[in-house]
Amino acid sequence: MSIMRLDRRTFLRGAAAGGGLLGLQGLLPAWAQTGSAGLRSELPALVGPNIDLTVGHSPFSVGGRTGHAVTVNGLLPAPLLRLREGQNARFSVTNTLDEDTSIHWHGVLLPFQMDGVPGISFPGIRPRETFVYEFPVKQSGTYWYHSHSGLQEAMGHYGPIVIDPAGADPVAYDREHVLVLSDWSFMHPHEILAKLKKSPGYFNRQRTTLSGLLAGADGMSLEERRMWGQMRMDPRDISDVNGTTYTFLVNGHGPEENWTGLFRPGERVRLRIINASAMSIFNVRIPGLPMTVVQADGENVRPVEVDEFQISVAETYDVIVQPNEDRAYTIVSEAIDRSGMGRATLAPRLGMTAEVPPLREVPTLTMRDMGMGGMDHSGMAGMDHSGMAGMDDGAMSGMDHAAMGQTPAAAPASDMAGMGAMNMRDPDNAPADMAVGVGVDMIAMAPANRLGDRPLGLETVDHRVLVYTDLVSLQPNKDRRPPSRTMEIHLTGNMERFMWGFDGRKFSELVEPIRFERNERVRVTLVNDTMMGHPIHLHGHFFELVTGGPAGHQPLKHTVNVAPGSKVTFDLTADAPGDWAFHCHMLMHMHAGMFNVVTVRPMDGAA
Repeated sequence: MSIMRLDRRTFLRGAAAGGGLLGLQGLLPAWAQTGSAGLRSELPALVGPNIDLTVGHSPFSVGGRTGHAVTVNGLLPAPLLRLREGQNARFSVTNTLDEDTSIHWHGVLLPFQMDGVPGISFPGIRPRETFVYEFPVKQSGTYWYHSHSGLQEAMGHYGPIVIDPAGADPVAYDREHVLVLSDWSFMHPHEILAKLKKSPGYFNRQRTTLSGLLAGADGMSLEERRMWGQMRMDPRDISDVNGTTYTFLVNGHGPEENWTGLFRPGERVRLRIINASAMSIFNVRIPGLPMTVVQADGENVRPVEVDEFQISVAETYDVIVQPNEDRAYTIVSEAIDRSGMGRATLAPRLGMTAEVPPLREVPTLTMRDMGMGGMDHSGMAGMDHSGMAGMDDGAMSGMDHAAMGQTPAAAPASDMAGMGAMNMRDPDNAPADMAVGVGVDMIAMAPANRLGDRPLGLETVDHRVLVYTDLVSLQPNKDRRPPSRTMEIHLTGNMERFMWGFDGRKFSELVEPIRFERNERVRVTLVNDTMMGHPIHLHGHFFELVTGGPAGHQPLKHTVNVAPGSKVTFDLTADAPGDWAFHCHMLMHMHAGMFNVVTVRPMDGAA
């Protein structure tokens, strides 16, 4: 299909060159306009198995400004790729840039040579060359794809994937919408990274002022503020880059453009929600409309009804909503530091809007975010376990409550006053294999498992909030063997220098890969020694979160957010031979060193 010559907005939304069936039905001139009256409720789609994609430069407009984007087939986000389980997918990717590019198929199980990570699984796609990705489609669910070259992902090189099951879908629905959440800046990502390197708090405009301190605006006492000051840390350093620089998008549209998805009252609507951001974690809610979570990271889970959930970078959640009234609903994706939000609408007709709630109060980090989980019980306040309602009494009685982040009652602030002057990088607290150098500015003293805790800023809201322990795999786990060994990996950093790594080492320091024997079963614990959340992604595999839930039904994930000062444990069956990327999916954290290679051997034959 040839590229259609329309105006810039239409070009970015609908013009796509390449094979497959392109979802351009219903294209009208009004589509080129901004505002809800001119927005289509479907993303342009390419249907497999054979699809042609072209990576190139495009202008991108939002909020009345135009900037430069890296796009696929001229679209931001890139076209929706629709595949079916059991197909043999073939993607012919042509690079029209003046630099190398790549496509990583995030969460898709495939041979490592097709994974799309330059220098790890293939050389990359050179300028004006074409690379063909070909692999069998062995799964179903909601996934996405993006560049793994430079910082192209932050410039628009990302798009959604939907894989329909070969058989009956266990999730019943009448209509679906794919929602790609992302962040966009008119500042080049290399400039953003340079500013973070010089001053990690450069984009933080939410520090407490003196007048705010005296008024108690952050909820802390003067003694607590003194302690934070002595440790040279900022309790509102929550997002490295935020709404002062980013516009938060839904399907490529800013909040004022109000992307709209349609429904008929009474329909069961499936929302496939993907966080394709470079650096932004969102809290998602639809005021007045409950959501039933049915899938996490493309894997079906037992239905859990909630009112809000947090989606970290690179995670996906599928939810079912059933709006029965003839009215509009606002879809809110609020940045975790409350510096801005993405906004879209569900409505029976185009042009309808609903009230957009104001940004909520800026959250403040606590001592538990510093890795003193056993000394601060505040995160358990208001915790809602209603999502466990689907478990039987036996499952509940067998749950490991230690794994759910339950900790002793908090010590009063006065008991912790002496901690203000402590050495946060005490080598005596470090594991033997950690490199305690300039790249490590703190080591968590008592990191707690917080998979059962409500996420930051949602601890006390008066509605149901999803937590990781609510997730229970719909199907039994395939590998029921106990782990044969354990492994602990520390997520480390120096926030003042914007240095990040695993076990105190950056990837550029030629670190040793993480080695697994093919098909071995390993229990891995990630310990976050920093005060930033890290969404950790393992390529080529799913792992089972150890949540203390029903035996044999641990939730499968390809990405998990490790909260500040906390630890997360998962069981991994290393069943995919090859070399795989393992990294923080905060793009700037990955490029600043939090990256390594997982190697699974032997390559041929079962172990």
